[in-house]
Amino acid sequence: MDTIQQLKSELELEYQTTKKFFEKFPEDKNDYAPHKKSMKMMPLASHIAEVFAWPDVILKTDTLDFAKGDYKPSNLSTPQELQEKLDHDYQAGKKALESIEEKDLEPKWSISNNGQVLAEWSKYGAIRHALNQVTHHRAQLGTYYRLLDIPLPGSYGPSADTQNF
Repeated sequence: MDTIQQLKSELELEYQTTKKFFEKFPEDKNDYAPHKKSMKMMPLASHIAEVFAWPDVILKTDTLDFAKGDYKPSNLSTPQELQEKLDHDYQAGKKALESIEEKDLEPKWSISNNGQVLAEWSKYGAIRHALNQVTHHRAQLGTYYRLLDIPLPGSYGPSADTQNF
């Protein structure tokens, strides 16, 4: 089994699906949130785009510490910037996966806050977790779209908006 090829294929699939979602991102809804505890729409979408570069970050580091400023969210303003960020970060993640061997997926990687470990995986597990984050947050974005009457593209098959019922 070629684990690296599987990760590259999944990254590509999630990129293509996310690209369809970002093509529908509205010009005037950056600050929309369905609830006061929800992320605003542009920061949520920006985070989804950023996750595509996480394979690169994970493979080059041993930990990400939020308190040390290891993660700085992007501040995007337009759908075009969002698409450019997605393309750029996808290329970074893809390039990282193209330059490794199976053994590079074995070391531990963690996220922490001020040195306190919040979660730890193998680097393979951390990349898998990142890919799950894309799916999770894109589903959130899909809920925002539904509430705004923005037709949803299909993710893993057709959506109710792409079917002729």
